[in-house]
Amino acid sequence: MIDEKTVDARGLNCPEPVMLVRKAIQETNKGTINVLVDSGTARENVSRLAKNSGWAVTINDQPDGSYSIVIKK
Repeated sequence: MIDEKTVDARGLNCPEPVMLVRKAIQETNKGTINVLVDSGTARENVSRLAKNSGWAVTINDQPDGSYSIVIKK
């Protein structure tokens, strides 16, 4: 099943963004997960988790200083 999910982890401190993304990865076999974070630490940790789980990662800087992380499999 191909899914598309959005995880809005803005305003959350690590490890909460990673935990939310881990849950989304476990629930999604294939597809796209759009992750919104607002700290560099969360950006790095979420990206590392996704890459280590075999997902492709694209990071987009947002004008408000937050980040949109698109992970695909």
